Amino acid sequence: MPVDAVSLDLRPALEATELLAAPVRDAIASMPAADAAAIRVAPIDADLADTAAFCEAYGVAPDASANCIVVAGKRGDVVSYAACVVLATTRADVNGAVRKLLGARKVSFAPMDEATALTGMEYGGITPVGLPEDWRVLVDERVPLVPDAIIGAGIRGAKISLPGAVLAGLPRVEVIEGLARELE
Repeated sequence: MPVDAVSLDLRPALEATELLAAPVRDAIASMPAADAAAIRVAPIDADLADTAAFCEAYGVAPDASANCIVVAGKRGDVVSYAACVVLATTRADVNGAVRKLLGARKVSFAPMDEATALTGMEYGGITPVGLPEDWRVLVDERVPLVPDAIIGAGIRGAKISLPGAVLAGLPRVEVIEGLARELE
């Protein structure tokens, strides 16, 4: 289902910056003009920010909705953070592909308080746009194929829509084959 056909009130992101977390707003403002212009934002009910509830309430197909998951990889005393972006119809292979990519002995979902403190974004709204500069951003190969991916805006009360190709062109993004597996 094309994004314009759903019940989201999408508007240019840089014209509705109140719907963006500060790091997201700053990242979009620093993008090439054509990329920034392709990103739109819509207000949503913050209680419906979780993927399944959001897709049902707003008529967004799960294969057009992307999740950004913050992980912490540990090897000895060293902890490294990364973001994994996968479609809502898939699940990140955290213990396989992600662990190997990070060269970590153990990878787990970052605790909520760490993820929000490090990103400057709200839990449930974390997005790959505007993440810390020292983080890797691992994107499943299916995400860049989505004409307009719907993902967090850095706050629970909004979602952004951006072409998969723009997402794949973000700084530090690595498009990874086999990063995610289809949900069963």
